[in-house]
Amino acid sequence: MVDLVPGLLLISDPFLKDPNFMRTVILLCEHQDEGSFGFVLNRPYDQPLGELISDLEGTSIPVYYGGPVQVDTVHFLHKRPDLVEGGFEITDGIFWGGDFEEVSGLIRSGKLKATDIRFYIGYSGWGEGQLSGELKEKSWITREGTSELVFHTEPDLIWKEALKDLGGEYTQMTNYPIDPQLN
Repeated sequence: MVDLVPGLLLISDPFLKDPNFMRTVILLCEHQDEGSFGFVLNRPYDQPLGELISDLEGTSIPVYYGGPVQVDTVHFLHKRPDLVEGGFEITDGIFWGGDFEEVSGLIRSGKLKATDIRFYIGYSGWGEGQLSGELKEKSWITREGTSELVFHTEPDLIWKEALKDLGGEYTQMTNYPIDPQLN
């Protein structure tokens, strides 16, 4: 059994049919006995940041659908602890959260670029023992998260690249149909 630790990527099995997680990659941000949470990395949301946060009106930074839980909240991951105070390092060079007012000011001034930060509406969460159960059912393939995947500029490629990097049988999985019965 894999260690569920912050920074782990959960790559959905090619045949996972749950519409919330089909062909997704989730960065696990926290795991405790009572539950876990993370963000879907590769599901663009249909509105940019400036349409969701009035303080950043006109900002075209993309937002991603972090998951089906609390979709009335906005979260962020970044790689600039030198600029954003109060963040928590999830894994090497990837930080979660920080001072949102500071982030808004840095975006408005142009000091914080869209390539340095990712915004998510909602998050993915699991209750006690739920994620461990899903791993036993082989719903998820795991690997260590990287800044390159978390801040990838083409979200449509994240799932395939996360698998390809694992090599072997995982490379083949990138070409599997979503529903093998349609083959």
